Amino acid sequence: MMTINLKKIAQELSPKFEENAEHLDENDEFAAANYAGLREHGVFAALVPTKYGGGGATHSQMCTFVRTIAHVCPSTALSLSMHQHLVSAAVFNDAAGRPGKKLLEKVAGGDIVLVSTGANDWLESNGTAIQVNGGYEVTTVKPFASGSPDGDLLITSCAYDDPEEGPQVLHFPVPLKADGISFLNDWKTVGMRATGSQTLKLNSVFVPDESIVLRRPRSGFHPVYGVILGVALPLIMSAYTGVAEAAANIARNKAAARSGDPVTPFLVGEMENLLTTAQLAHSDMVRIANDLRFEPSIELASQMLVRKTICANSVIATCEKAMEAVGGAGFFRGLGLERRLRDAHAGQFHPLPEKRQHLFTGRLSMGLSPVSDTVKS
Repeated sequence: MMTINLKKIAQELSPKFEENAEHLDENDEFAAANYAGLREHGVFAALVPTKYGGGGATHSQMCTFVRTIAHVCPSTALSLSMHQHLVSAAVFNDAAGRPGKKLLEKVAGGDIVLVSTGANDWLESNGTAIQVNGGYEVTTVKPFASGSPDGDLLITSCAYDDPEEGPQVLHFPVPLKADGISFLNDWKTVGMRATGSQTLKLNSVFVPDESIVLRRPRSGFHPVYGVILGVALPLIMSAYTGVAEAAANIARNKAAARSGDPVTPFLVGEMENLLTTAQLAHSDMVRIANDLRFEPSIELASQMLVRKTICANSVIATCEKAMEAVGGAGFFRGLGLERRLRDAHAGQFHPLPEKRQHLFTGRLSMGLSPVSDTVKS
């Protein structure tokens, strides 16, 4: 089987994605047609190794693809990155001899869409799991379920109070059509409006024992997050780096008409420095991920988190400086710059937000555990 040509697919799909982006944003509408195009071209299975029926693309190639389509539809790029980071984790685990093959074959066989709830599932997770015959009944609320309007399989977690081992977290997949799952249709936001990142409510959803892929203590840093952060953050920040590049392109074009203004070149120069900072931080994240050939560790997790903060802040600053360089024209929605500025601000909310990253990295640098070992009540 030939490796998928993501560059060619991006060139083909980008004009279609760009054509509808403004309408999706203005109407808080999920990018369903874009997802259909991605399915048609096998993009959801692109990272699955060819031996399992997938496209055989590398992690870095997918980062480039996400970054490219973010120029025209940031929401599609971001929601795609959420699916792809779950696939990447499965690829990484399979290569390391851990479970992953079954999920990869499922993605390749049906080109299914995976939905994560990672933004609300940092170490402690939430919800309640009750042990029943053959499994657990899970009740929880999970926001930020990107791609869920067209999703097939939810990859999530839930807190579980084990009577013998104490507070635990259970990780598991569950079909989005399972009894007890409801979609709250509450994704009405400042930016990234077409990601479909609505809240999901799970009410006594049955999860069989065999579906529990990981059971871990609810406190402390678990090694699984060394993998998750290593594969996920470069993909997620690919979308935001693409947003900054698109904003800078708009600003350059508009600023050319203001070349007689002595201040404008200074503003554009500032913008270029900020954009370069974002690009450098992102490129280094991709380098560290090394096409999923990295050794997961707390130290690597911290390196990724530091670069995520630098990238996210620089993306926002780039878009703000682009707006300043363009002047009043940038305030008009038709130019597309204010939409990029709104989209850029979502980057700060992905794990970990800046001050929590400072705490994580600072504690680690001081020789302490990067997170508290105490579970919040």
